[in-house]
Amino acid sequence: MPALRIAAIQHDIIWNDRDANFERLTPIIERAVGAGARLVMLTETFAVGFGFDASDFATEPEGGPSSRFLSDQAARHGVWIGGSCPEIRTDAPADDRRPSNSFVLAGPDGTQHRYRKIHPFSFAGEDRFVRPGTELVTVDVDGVRVSMFVCYDLRFADEFWALAHDTDVYLVPANWPAARREHWKTLLRARAIENQAYVVGVNRVGSGGGIDYAGDTLIVDPLGELLATGSGEETIVLADVSTGHVAAVRERFRFLADRR
Repeated sequence: MPALRIAAIQHDIIWNDRDANFERLTPIIERAVGAGARLVMLTETFAVGFGFDASDFATEPEGGPSSRFLSDQAARHGVWIGGSCPEIRTDAPADDRRPSNSFVLAGPDGTQHRYRKIHPFSFAGEDRFVRPGTELVTVDVDGVRVSMFVCYDLRFADEFWALAHDTDVYLVPANWPAARREHWKTLLRARAIENQAYVVGVNRVGSGGGIDYAGDTLIVDPLGELLATGSGEETIVLADVSTGHVAAVRERFRFLADRR
């Protein structure tokens, strides 16, 4: 059965400075790959921080510098690398140039897969500045079925349910505030338990835009067990996931078939 080593990089973000973040992340990615990771996860808006409402916020076109950084790193190391980027869609109408919060997953062969955050964080006004996505996305990564979400999507179980039968691992990059850290940790485990799948939630640390972030990156198995966790500092969180374990859990506890 296919297996995959995933590295979730829990990192700080230098506010609105792509080049500085690229420089800081490059050696951390190299260490993650050196630890055997085949899929490396960065956080939500990993290159600029979460500041869509700022007048000088560094948006970019699809295929811009942030996604190119992911592809360059993926090609350099021969692995998959993902994180979210504030991108203006190539097909955006002239009267709505708001960026999407796009989770870009770059493959070692140069491919890019995009999931655009379906649920902008209206509590903080993200919905006023970000175009919501409409499509759910699952990608085959070395034989492991990986589904992509972003931060606030975690609160909406129905989207995860819709993909459960065809998913082995959910990936959730985030900028989740420390003030609601218990929600983050509880919801990650809940999504794993109710869908009998792995969940990788990678959150930033440090401060940005007046908000503190606690990290609490988690890799959770299909039974809700914690495989690896991060505290409040920059770190690499590693764990191995297996499609065989997902299949065995679902065979033993046939809960998904009873969902209505």
